[in-house]
Amino acid sequence: MKQFLKFTLATIVGVFIASLLGLLISFGIIGAIAGSADKATALKPNSIYQIDLEGNLVDRSQEDPLSGAFAHALGKPSENTIGLDDVLANIEKAKKDDNIVGIYLKGGSLSGGVASIKEIRNALIDFKKSGKFIVSYADNYSQRMYYLVSVADKILINPQGMLELKGLSAQTMFFKNTLDKLGIEMQVVKVGTFKSAVEPYVNTKMSDANRLQVTVFMGSIWNNILKEISASRKIPVAKLNSYADEMMMFQPTEKSKQYGLVDGLVYIDQVDSVLKKYVKSLKKGDDLTFVKQEAMTKVPDTAKYDKNKVALIYAVGEITDIEGDGIVSRDLVKTINDVEKDSAVKAVVFRISSPGGSAYGSEQIWHALNKLKAKKPLIVSMGDYAASGGYYIACMGDKIFAQPTTITGSIGIFGVIPNIKGLDDKIGITYDGVKTNKMSDAISINRPFTPEERDLMQSYVNRGYELFVKRCADGRKMKTEQIKAIAEGRVWTGEDALKIGLVDKIGGLNDAIKLAVEKAKLKSYNIKEYPEKEDFMTKFMKNFGKDVETRIAKIQLGEQYNLFKQVKNLDKVNGIQARLPYDLNIR
Repeated sequence: MKQFLKFTLATIVGVFIASLLGLLISFGIIGAIAGSADKATALKPNSIYQIDLEGNLVDRSQEDPLSGAFAHALGKPSENTIGLDDVLANIEKAKKDDNIVGIYLKGGSLSGGVASIKEIRNALIDFKKSGKFIVSYADNYSQRMYYLVSVADKILINPQGMLELKGLSAQTMFFKNTLDKLGIEMQVVKVGTFKSAVEPYVNTKMSDANRLQVTVFMGSIWNNILKEISASRKIPVAKLNSYADEMMMFQPTEKSKQYGLVDGLVYIDQVDSVLKKYVKSLKKGDDLTFVKQEAMTKVPDTAKYDKNKVALIYAVGEITDIEGDGIVSRDLVKTINDVEKDSAVKAVVFRISSPGGSAYGSEQIWHALNKLKAKKPLIVSMGDYAASGGYYIACMGDKIFAQPTTITGSIGIFGVIPNIKGLDDKIGITYDGVKTNKMSDAISINRPFTPEERDLMQSYVNRGYELFVKRCADGRKMKTEQIKAIAEGRVWTGEDALKIGLVDKIGGLNDAIKLAVEKAKLKSYNIKEYPEKEDFMTKFMKNFGKDVETRIAKIQLGEQYNLFKQVKNLDKVNGIQARLPYDLNIR
């Protein structure tokens, strides 16, 4: 007994000491961050803004220094995340600040949607109007990054590097055979011939309708990429296509220069000598001064305070009715209502990057936005996605902006109820019970639908679809028949959506802000972002415990994390859904 008590006490003391050390380390991290958070960057003359094109591109930056610590502890490289909001703001600062003489694009494997990358590309084109230079270097260029850097005055690549130019491909993972082996049947009710989100559970390959829509919108995206590269590099589209057919990444690097895709083959230590040729006032022997992303973000904003505000509301991720990542409908509704009541807010830009989700949540957001629109101009800006539920919450905007490569539309809904009777039979589980009414045990996962249950579910989904169509028709000032003709769950690019009336203008976030200012007739204003970003201390205290599992999964699974997340979140899919396919992967 004494030995037991001794070991128990030792264990308790050990746990206490470990917890105390962990707490001290955490507060050490917090103290270091807090000590550096307020330090503004003072730019020196002849500085070059360096954008490292590595990691993941997201709509909004979020301070998250703990990810690096977790990655280091697990022996993994830390994941870099770049906020599109920061990049666009920093490029604008670099354009206006006389201390910045140019931009250096370094890297080549930033992961992000084509529409978001185009926003950066457009900002770089605008930056060049200032007469300042852009130089790019990478050991290897991914296809999307080459599209981005093709605006540069000079594109450099390592003599042994790779430039990816091969066209686009898309794949969807199908689970039907796996579900069949497990004895699970996914019972689907839907409206929309093109509504393909349920296909992975009931098919082993793409339906003809889905193959058609994916072929069309991928062709549109690829053609836009080619046209813009062609304009920047002065290479005909036909030649770019022929180069893509050669699979450029496996061709000798010299070919990339021969074809005019790049301007020079240099090693990384030779880049400075190229950059120095652009910095005219640099004295002989002086080193270049680079300002990286984090430092550039801390360059003070020179905009003067103004009582008039333009609200920029972000809606990013899948739409859910419960807590979690993405758009939690009740939280977004509260944000919208707060903006509606704020008399200082004169106009609103609603930025959407969402593949959809809960139909019920989408309706609640629509209702809140409709009330806001009655009081203030509401301009919608679409990011990489604003489809299905994402379009539901966009359709009532006074004007809708999309990039040519934005994925939108997908006006259709579905419901999925699993039937696990086959699995029960395999493992010997049986059920018995009592009920008070005919339908008391309706929609059970332990047996197939009865014909009456299927009819009820189909009627429920049909009503949801009719409401979705009506919302779109009212918002776009079209007849329901016109919406139905382009609905059926079909996905469109922003370019094609403009032709059929689902969006009003091709443009990015800055274009939407400009129009909102015009609508509100403002001569001066400040941008106010919603929901407000949490500072590191708040985020740490609120999320440290529940974030541990997510952080570790992201680090360990890498690119496969999204698949893990899809499976993990299946239990959160409540009610009817308005969303894109779960795992359409465009490469």
